[in-house]
Parts: sequence; C-alpha cells; structure tokens
Amino acid sequence: MKQLLNTLYILSEDLYLSLDGENIVVNRAGKAVNRYPLHTLQNIVSCSYAGASPALMGACAERQIGFAFCTPRGKFLARVCGESSGNVLLRRIQYRAADDPIQCCRISRLMIFGKLYNARWSIERTRRDHGLRVDDKRLANVSKQLAGLLPQAKDAADPERLRGLEGVGASAYFSIFNEMILGDKETFSFNGRSRRPPLDAVNALLSFTYSLLAHECASALESVGLDSYVGFLHRDRPGRSSLALDLMEELRPCMADRFVLTLINNRKVKADDFQHMESGAVLLTENGRRAFTKNWHEKRKETLTHPYLGEKLAWGMVPYVQALLLARYLRGDLDDYPPFLWK
Repeated sequence: MKQLLNTLYILSEDLYLSLDGENIVVNRAGKAVNRYPLHTLQNIVSCSYAGASPALMGACAERQIGFAFCTPRGKFLARVCGESSGNVLLRRIQYRAADDPIQCCRISRLMIFGKLYNARWSIERTRRDHGLRVDDKRLANVSKQLAGLLPQAKDAADPERLRGLEGVGASAYFSIFNEMILGDKETFSFNGRSRRPPLDAVNALLSFTYSLLAHECASALESVGLDSYVGFLHRDRPGRSSLALDLMEELRPCMADRFVLTLINNRKVKADDFQHMESGAVLLTENGRRAFTKNWHEKRKETLTHPYLGEKLAWGMVPYVQALLLARYLRGDLDDYPPFLWK
C-alpha cells in the first residue's frame, strides 16, 4: 500500500521554488528562506505568482510528486504531469469504457450513489451530535429525501436521468447546509452555493477545499495509471480533469463539506480570515489560507477504517484507494466499482 506523505503548501505570493540536489529550496527576493527534502513529499500546492524552476517541475514529474499551481486565492490553474504511469492497456480499457454509454452509466451511478449516501450520513451525524441545536425536523426530511433517491440512482440506466437525480440531491442537501453551521452565523451564513466567485465565507471555504480535493483525486488517478481527464459522468472538456471530478463526487460530503463544517463549528477560522472585495467576492486572506491548510493537513492524517477493504488508513489515502479500486474494476478484477460509503 502506498504511504501517506506530506503536502507542501506555498501560500505567499512572492515565493519562488527551485531545486538543489534532492531538496526544494524556497526563495524570497533571491534569498533561500527554507528547504524541504523531496523524498518526504507527496504533493506540492503553490499559490505563488513567482512560480517554480523547470528543474524542480521535472524532478517532481519524475518522482510522481503532484505539483499544482493555484492563484493566491486558491483557484486552480494547472498541474505538472510527467510520463504516464501504469500499463497502457489500462488506459485503453478506460477510453473504451468512456465511449460506452452503458459502462459510463454503470460506473457513474455508483459514484452518485456514494455521494447521496455520504450526504445523507453527514446530515445524520449532525442530527446525532447536535439534535437539540438544529432544526431536526428539516434535517430529517432532507435525510429521508436523500434516502429515497438512493435506489433510483442505483437503478438509473440513463446518464441524463442520473445527472438529474444528482442535481435534486445536491439541491436538497445544500438547502439545509446552513442548519449544520452552529457557530458565528453572522460571519458564516450559507444561502446557497456560489462558485465564481464565492460570495460568502462558507462558499470561499468550500471552493478552496474542492480545489485541493480535486488536485488530490487527479494525482491519485494518475498514480494508478488512469487518465484523469477522461471521465464517465463529467463530459470531456479541454483542460478539465473530468475523471478527478467524477471520483471527487462521492468524497465531497465526507472529506470536503464535513471538514468545512468542522473548521467553522470548532472556530478554527474567524471573520478576519476573509477579505471582502468590491466585486462582492469573498476570499481567504493569507492568514486564513494558513489556518485552512494547517487543519487540512491534520485532517488528512486522521485514520478511519475503509468501509470496503476493512483496513485502517489515513483520510489522505482515500482518493488513492478509490482510484486503485476503480482501476481494478476496469481491469476486470472486481465485479463492480465499490464507492466510498462513509458512516
């Protein structure tokens, strides 16, 4: 089993990364301010405009260290990829499956089943832990609605029907997301999903989390030999990691949304961690991004028992394990793709 290593987050806009032997050197104004051994890293996420040296990007690609470039506000820009890993036969199987509507639907419905299931149990966890502080009746109604969508998603035979069920479930889930926010409602009030740009602090946190999770899913898929740009649910689009977005669907409620709720409810972020722009956009400040990534790194190291494998592993390994299970299904080693069902 692959080991969980560290992720290096570069959050200051003026830092330049270079390579010195087997070490990453972090430079500011031409002077080295820090060094990190390459062999301890699994991913690098740079939110700096200064960039990185070609030598470092090449070394990361050669060692299969994920390297993502984002804007200082966390918007994903690009990933560094080296030679494709894995057997070319696996990618040929993937491409054939992506061109087969029946195969696409078979895989997609299990991923959407996982998303609906995990969204429901996210709600149930709030009811269990904070039933006296929330509108339990509203949460129970949405939980029941999501439970009713599960058999429909499992039996869906048409991709458009599946997308419709996913949309209904997401709408119901986000309609009560504000109920699961327990602290500082003046700062953290959620009135619906807004993306480009995020229009409140909750959406700023969700967007940043989704950006990091998508990068981790893409890196996991590439590491097992799959093409992260060819998906089954999300249509092909130039520059979009469609399969990473597919894989991410089932992980959104349990890895991203619950993390954001924990940050807010445990007061890990506060009002001055956000910047309100004249355009109406709400963005994390540099200090806010530091608090965020510190807690994200800690979350990735927490352990759980994988519901399908029955083995203990770190949360940060979940995207890799699901990518591995998807590859095994495509190879014919598994009868079906087992989605991640959290409880």
